[in-house]
Amino acid sequence: MSVLQLEQDLQQMAGGGQLIEAFDKFYAEEVVMHEGNGDVFEGKAANRKRQEQFLAMIKEVHGGGVGALTANEETGQTATETWIDVTFMDGNRIKMEQVSVKQWKNNLVVHERFYYNMPTPG
Repeated sequence: MSVLQLEQDLQQMAGGGQLIEAFDKFYAEEVVMHEGNGDVFEGKAANRKRQEQFLAMIKEVHGGGVGALTANEETGQTATETWIDVTFMDGNRIKMEQVSVKQWKNNLVVHERFYYNMPTPG
């Protein structure tokens, strides 16, 4: 399967409310994730826990989507621009936008780097 199709499938699941299921299906045990602030997290278990913690902070999702998606089949890389509009448990509503660049190997994400500006409540 092409990395473009893998990324599209991942985004379809995540956008359909299956973020944890998509993470379980598409991420390698040795995945390394780089946050936009420079923090690095290694391993599937640690990164899955971070996904669960993020979801637990959300009270309501108002919308979300994919703005752009591209792939380089030769290098096994994808880049995706996404957004989500959420209200957190503390009542703050934020629209978050990011670009993620993934490295795929054997149909699984082995590395992901996020690029974003920290949103401010409003």
